[in-house]
Amino acid sequence: MRRSDRLFDIIQRLRTASRPVTAAALAADLEVTPRTVYRDIATLQARRVPIEGAPGIGYVLRKGFDLPPLMFTVEEVEAIAVGARLVHRLRDPKLQEAAEAVLAKVSVVLPERLRSHVVAPPVYISPGMAAEAQGVDLAEIRAAIRDSRKLYIAYADEGGRRTNRTIWPIAMAYYVDVTLVGAWCELRGDYRNFRVERIAASRVLDEHFDQNNGRLFAEWSALPKTRPGSLAVPPDSR
Repeated sequence: MRRSDRLFDIIQRLRTASRPVTAAALAADLEVTPRTVYRDIATLQARRVPIEGAPGIGYVLRKGFDLPPLMFTVEEVEAIAVGARLVHRLRDPKLQEAAEAVLAKVSVVLPERLRSHVVAPPVYISPGMAAEAQGVDLAEIRAAIRDSRKLYIAYADEGGRRTNRTIWPIAMAYYVDVTLVGAWCELRGDYRNFRVERIAASRVLDEHFDQNNGRLFAEWSALPKTRPGSLAVPPDSR
């Protein structure tokens, strides 16, 4: 967690608490040490956030303090609300949790006149049809993409033929009916897409690969479309 996010979370927890909250309790919630919490609280106090208390006793946020409202237009607020709800189509549990956390954070700091546009927007988002991943953690794949780490996967194609491959995960491709991992496949020596529901097992390797300043993603993205929702590289990779 970034420090800025942690400072925001400390304020949110103190704001909603009905009694003083100890540094130990905050540390457990934020998965940091009490010493880190003490430093963060000192930083917030230096920034004139009215936090009162002491080590061993607990901390409270003085009544009347509020974060400044975010300067969003109604259209921007509705875009956030719709976008966060669209994430539920992706069948990616960690992204869904993150989207709900975003909505909660935004709704707290918005002016009252805009809050309903986030909490209960007059929109309907149809559910997605993509099959859920069973043999792979999508959050783990996204982390491998961020860290440029290779993946070892057991994969079954459309005909049920099994192969074991080492791939360089480049991107996630979320369609309404399918979720793909775009990658460079060492077995085929070419770009391939892998349907997440056909990955029977996966393991993040210690070995890294070179994204080459975005060249891999650019080349994968440039693959021509053969029909809507499909890339020239077959979704059921061979």
